[in-house]
Amino acid sequence: MAKDQLDRTPAQALANNAALPFERAEAMPPEVYTSQDFAEAELEHIFRKEWICVGRASTLAEPGDYTTIELAGQPVAVLRDRDGALLALSNVCLHRMSTMLQGRGKTRAISCPYHGWTYNLDGTLRGAPGMGLNRGFCKQDYKLPQVLCEEWLGWVFITLNPDAPPVADQLKDVEALVSAYDMGTYVETFQETHVWDTNWKVLAENFMESYHLPVCHSGTIGGLSKLEEMVCPEGLPAFNYHSIFKDDTLPIALAHPSNDRLKGDERRTTYLLALYPSLMITLTPGYFWYLSLHPDGPGKVRILFGGGMAKEFANDPQAHQYFDQLKALLDRVNVEDRGCTERVYKGLLSGLSRPGHLSHLERPNYDFAQYLNAQINGADGPPPSHD
Repeated sequence: MAKDQLDRTPAQALANNAALPFERAEAMPPEVYTSQDFAEAELEHIFRKEWICVGRASTLAEPGDYTTIELAGQPVAVLRDRDGALLALSNVCLHRMSTMLQGRGKTRAISCPYHGWTYNLDGTLRGAPGMGLNRGFCKQDYKLPQVLCEEWLGWVFITLNPDAPPVADQLKDVEALVSAYDMGTYVETFQETHVWDTNWKVLAENFMESYHLPVCHSGTIGGLSKLEEMVCPEGLPAFNYHSIFKDDTLPIALAHPSNDRLKGDERRTTYLLALYPSLMITLTPGYFWYLSLHPDGPGKVRILFGGGMAKEFANDPQAHQYFDQLKALLDRVNVEDRGCTERVYKGLLSGLSRPGHLSHLERPNYDFAQYLNAQINGADGPPPSHD
């Protein structure tokens, strides 16, 4: 490693990188991905501050439906209460602080598996066995802390930041961009969780650019990738995107014949949306799939992977056949992406690694670095140095 790399902090390295104009842009330096200190800074300045997606509201449709997440070290349960409202609650018992709900499912109450304290779906304490002799105990004093939770176009977001502006305000430009798709009505048909051995930003950047498709995905979709047709505009503060045209190889990728909202080229245009910090959505006229990412230290990423169909395809007798073909393809694509992104992380750990210049097709990666720098360094952060 060069002496200038040893003398700078990861935050300084990021500031140097973000200071370059796009015409001279380079990939982010290795320490931004591999440093434990930088990973802790991301939890503090990003994952404890920003809105994080926990999936689609349609998977929490009925009272008692729940999902769980550990967000920047805080276990959270997101559920539908008895009145039909979405709530996010601390998933830690108020007795001896055990975690409670696990994974996803349906429940009538939140029960602690350690001593049996039980909470109603609104977080109030329902029962606490064996507490009658403690004079200081009052059941009414106990209620699980709430975490901010909002629904936007069918997505469920939570944040640990009580001062976070509404999701709809932050993402109004996304809504305007894809309004004709009516994304809120898309129907989820699968949801999975995975853990890969790479940094979360490596996977996020992999989603953001299609430059890698012809090579990394040569066994699946690479031959269909027309780089010359890809549009990579300048990103906005809360997201970046690029778009590609789909052909009729997979009918579900195009607008359904009954779809009268999309016109002209919109009927075959796919948007790849990267909503900061970590929700990646592929939105086609006929289907969608997404990744919601959360770091697990510098070298692992927890992935929520889901997808489904536009409402017009939900009642099409051939839709499930189309979607089964699509899901099989996505699974193969994921195997390829996992191989590529895990190799990148292995390379980032090597002593001789150094960033190269970005292609014009990696404009979203440049914008992502600008976002990260703003969150980590802020207006008063370290100025770029001249190595």
